Amino acid sequence: MRKVLRIAMTLLGIGFTLQGVGWLITPERAAAGLGMSLLDGLGRSTQIGDFAAFFVAVGVCTLAGMRRREPVLVRVAAGILACAAFGRIVAWAVHGAALAATFIVVEIVASLLLLATAAGPDGRG
Repeated sequence: MRKVLRIAMTLLGIGFTLQGVGWLITPERAAAGLGMSLLDGLGRSTQIGDFAAFFVAVGVCTLAGMRRREPVLVRVAAGILACAAFGRIVAWAVHGAALAATFIVVEIVASLLLLATAAGPDGRG
């Protein structure tokens, strides 16, 4: 079961990394995939830069943590995802954003799975 979880988290890391690269190569498509339009001007710069950074950081931390069996890197990825879920909830509760329930669930489940993988029986993923 541990091996299946590690493989699944590696695939998750690949997916996040590719999503980040997608923001750099085809930002219109990446934005549409998240239910948003691509902004103009400085907003576009921020949108592309920040989303690329978010997804690449989560993906690379996940992949490096899995490859090197470094639970700290996997926990960093989990923490970033958990922060995103929290931010979405604040956006909905305080700022009138639509409730992005699907994205919140994905972020929370991925965070929990990453934490479970990082915990491992020997504490080394």
